[in-house]
Amino acid sequence: MARARSQGGPGTPATVALTVAGIPFTPRAYAHDAAVTAYGLEAAAALGVEPERVFKTLLAEADGRLVVGVVPVSSLLDLKALAGVVGAKRAVMAAPEVAERKTGYVVGGISPIGQKTALPTVIDETALLWETVLVSGGRRGFDLELAPADLLRATGGLLGDIAR
Repeated sequence: MARARSQGGPGTPATVALTVAGIPFTPRAYAHDAAVTAYGLEAAAALGVEPERVFKTLLAEADGRLVVGVVPVSSLLDLKALAGVVGAKRAVMAAPEVAERKTGYVVGGISPIGQKTALPTVIDETALLWETVLVSGGRRGFDLELAPADLLRATGGLLGDIAR
């Protein structure tokens, strides 16, 4: 894995954050089809990776504060479980425009790494089943491959059983 951006993809706040932190990653670019809205499943297919190994980044409001849930693209975010992990009574999905404004990324390209506003992050525990996982690199058509422990370190995240 590379310690710095390689020719495999664009420089983004996520790649900069990983490089500055000295966290190894592999950029994985692919041709995004603008007609596709299932971004994570598109990434898995384009990169030839199991959907359970590609993780999507979702924002939720838990008792009025924003939190990030990172789950496999083959799963749904369990909002009740996410709320429990962050000590909230309930959680609802954040509006897309709120997610974009707070993270600095566009929907379909929201990375859990290098967000404009640091938010509490919970990564589904199934990430530990894999030697490496893929998350958005900060643009549609661009993922980052890294070890689950490095994803936790890069996000300051917690593990939780938040996928269903």
